[in-house]
Amino acid sequence: MHGTTPTAVITGASSGIGAATARGLAAAGYRVVLTARRKDRIDALAAELTGAGHRAVAYELDVTDRAAVDVFALFLDDLGPVEVLVNNAGGALGTDPVATADPADWQAMYEVNVLGTLHVTQALLPLWKTSPGTVVIVSSTAGLGTYEGGGGYVAAKHGAHAMAETLRLELNGLPVRVIEIAPGMVRTDEFALNRFRGDEDRAAAVYAGVSEPLTAEDVAETIAWAVTRPPHVNVDLLVLRPRAQASNYKVHRETSGR
Repeated sequence: MHGTTPTAVITGASSGIGAATARGLAAAGYRVVLTARRKDRIDALAAELTGAGHRAVAYELDVTDRAAVDVFALFLDDLGPVEVLVNNAGGALGTDPVATADPADWQAMYEVNVLGTLHVTQALLPLWKTSPGTVVIVSSTAGLGTYEGGGGYVAAKHGAHAMAETLRLELNGLPVRVIEIAPGMVRTDEFALNRFRGDEDRAAAVYAGVSEPLTAEDVAETIAWAVTRPPHVNVDLLVLRPRAQASNYKVHRETSGR
C-alpha cells in the first residue's frame, strides 16, 4: 500500500457479507466507505469501526437509483482517491418455478444484482483511467449453474458473472483489476430470511443438517485476500463453497440417529 490510506467502497454493507467485508478491509488498513439503504445499520458499523481505531464513512445509498449513485460519485471525488469497489449489494426473492414466478420478483433481483452493480461500477470507473483500481463483483455459484426454483436469482447472478467477464475484457490494458467472488452456501442472518419473505422455518431449512455452511466472515476473508494481492495479480474468478456442498443441488446433510 502507498503512503496515503487506501479507500474501499462496499455496497450492501449493512449486514452479512458486506458488513464482514467492511470489517476485514478496515482491519487490512483501508478507509472503508459503507453504503446501504439502512442508514442506521451503516452508521452503527461506522461507529464500531472508528471506535476500534479504523477509518470508516457511512453513506446511505440505493444502488438501483442511478441519480443517487451519480451524486455518490461526486461525494467520492471530494473524499479522495478510491482504490477498491466491492459490489456486494444483492439478494434473492422466492423459489417459485419459472412457470409461476412473479415477474416483479425477477425485476427486483435483476435491478439490484445486475443494474445496481452496473450503476456503481460505471460511476466509479472514471476514477481509474490513470490510477490503479480494483472492481470486485460478489456473484454466486448460482451464476455458474442452474437449479430448480432458482430461475430469477440464477438469471440475475448469471448476469453479474457475464458483466465481470466482459468488463475484464474491455478494461484490458488499463490498470484495473476485475475480481469475481462466487460463494455457494453462506449462512447469514438475512439472505434466506429475505428470500422466503420472513418465513423463519423455511429459511432455517436451507441449512438443516449442514454443520458448517460458509459464514459471512469466510467470504469477507476471501475478498480481502484477493484485493490485497500484488497489483499485477488478478483473481479472475474464485468459487467458494463449504466442504459439505459439492454443487448447487448436492449438499451433504447430517441426519440425527433414531
